[in-house]
Amino acid sequence: MCRHIAFLGEESPLGALLVDPPHALYRQSWAPRRQRHGTVNADGFGVGWYAEGDPAPARYRRAGPIWADLSFADLARVVRSRALLAAVRDATLSGADAEAAAAPFAAGSWLFSHNGAVTGWPGSLAPLVRTLPAVDVLSMEARNDSAFVWALVLARLRAGDTGAQALGDTVQEVAAAAPGSRLNLLLTDGRTITATAWGDTLWYLTGPGRTVVASEPHDDDPHWQEVPDRTLLTATRTEVLLTPLKDPGADAAMAPSEEAGT
Repeated sequence: MCRHIAFLGEESPLGALLVDPPHALYRQSWAPRRQRHGTVNADGFGVGWYAEGDPAPARYRRAGPIWADLSFADLARVVRSRALLAAVRDATLSGADAEAAAAPFAAGSWLFSHNGAVTGWPGSLAPLVRTLPAVDVLSMEARNDSAFVWALVLARLRAGDTGAQALGDTVQEVAAAAPGSRLNLLLTDGRTITATAWGDTLWYLTGPGRTVVASEPHDDDPHWQEVPDRTLLTATRTEVLLTPLKDPGADAAMAPSEEAGT
């Protein structure tokens, strides 16, 4: 449904990561190589990046395809950053939220993206609305499933959870309420990257003092590593940790039947 990427490392032009590589996010908007659902990501795009000395990221988002925005190509050529998160969007459902529905979503120092779809949206997650403060629901940037998943993650972050706790618990909560959902989440605060592989592809590439986490490789470097499905990834510039995630649907499938007398 989308493609996204996060980067930590030495200061680089945005275009060196998002435009220049042969299979960069820019090209993935019309020719992704490993996207399992959908074929074209033309329903909006966005990039968030961090300036030196400012913990709050800047964002540039648009409702149309990235290839149609000539201003972005110029901006990406000159703007430099040590950390970014960007995404191109294939909307699950059409809507009127325009660029507000495009990742990355932001709050404080955090940037967030969701690659996937919530099954049965919005009815499937109606019970989870009651778990959020009313102000969080009313202040959602958009009315799509990704914005609501972000509201769930953000509530946990505000309660003091780490990025890993917030993503892991949110994925399992949503998966229990809406089995079959695809929940590849991506989160950064400019110092760490946290991500989940849940129903779609996720890869990472490490090098001296740099880490890239993306829906798919942006080049043919043999050092790209695929993240197994149902996995939580946490990364810094120098380290990547993979942790298996428990699938609540698998537990339900294995539960003994009362009718069988077990």
